[in-house]
Amino acid sequence: MADAAERIKDTVTRNPVVLFMKGTKTMPQCGFSSRVAGVLNFMGVEYHDVNVLTDDAIRQGIKDYSDWPTIPQLYVSGEFVGGCDIITEMTLSGELDQLFEQKGITYDKTAAEKIREANA
Repeated sequence: MADAAERIKDTVTRNPVVLFMKGTKTMPQCGFSSRVAGVLNFMGVEYHDVNVLTDDAIRQGIKDYSDWPTIPQLYVSGEFVGGCDIITEMTLSGELDQLFEQKGITYDKTAAEKIREANA
């Protein structure tokens, strides 16, 4: 069995979009994870979810891997993007749309605009 860092690297390189979260995309188990999963789900982004609550090695390992102390953590094309506050900010500013476009990630632009309108 590979160590946590190897498993994390494998997961983020094999999947275009990965969310390390508490719970799952259909059953988030914390408000911050729920918010990021909700944004991705609403925008129709296909992503791989990793429930850190089921694996202590991954739960601590992802914090070490990204050098970021909190969960959730979003990765796009193998790169750490941020946690809940950063993703929320990027969604509202349109930066997340730009990142998805640059990386060739399919998402619903109309849904992204609805999020911005609702939070204007």
